[in-house]
Amino acid sequence: MKEPKGGFLKLGKRKSTFFGHIRANFLTGLVIVAPAALTIYFVWTAIGIIDSWVLPLIPDQYIDRYFPETNLGFSIRGLGLIIFLIFTLLVGYFMKGFIGRTLLRWGESLIDRMPVVRTVYNSLKHIAETVINQSSHSFEKACLIEYPRKGIWAIAFIARPVKDEIKSRYGRDDDLLGLFVPTTPNPTSGFFLMVPESDVIVLDMTLEDAVKLVISAGLVYPQNYKQDS
Repeated sequence: MKEPKGGFLKLGKRKSTFFGHIRANFLTGLVIVAPAALTIYFVWTAIGIIDSWVLPLIPDQYIDRYFPETNLGFSIRGLGLIIFLIFTLLVGYFMKGFIGRTLLRWGESLIDRMPVVRTVYNSLKHIAETVINQSSHSFEKACLIEYPRKGIWAIAFIARPVKDEIKSRYGRDDDLLGLFVPTTPNPTSGFFLMVPESDVIVLDMTLEDAVKLVISAGLVYPQNYKQDS
């Protein structure tokens, strides 16, 4: 009785291992294929959206003359994007000059007199400036803090030391650090905290590795710091 039972158990284990290998290989392939496919899809879609916005503004005779359709019967993908980039480059070059700055100040002063348009324009301008200047306003380091209570640790990103009124009213010797605590799996949302520097443990991992750790909910650890158990 023991031998058939043992043989059956071993056979079942081999089947489980076989399907486990298939599952592991599929998940490994999915991790590689899915990000690449989604990236290509989003880039391709974004280029198509820009083309649909820009190309209708250009007279058809210029499109047909300089950028005829290919032999396959479809328009050149990305043509609108190229035109948009060239146009934006020329606008930026022109606005750096005296005449461009004068026209910009005049246009913004005119917009400031329009209640609804003023709010929309200033909001979009602030967002654009924040995105463009993100290199000078990016997070400095990743860190560990006890949040939301003692004994529970969370990944956070150090923005910069707290200054001005908040620092003066804080009234302690150690500095307050502005921290952003991201949520999982969407790290663009989270909480802004001001934590004493003595309660912050700075990590050696890069910001990119910390973001991967947050997005994966702890499943993807930086290889350089991963320790075998």
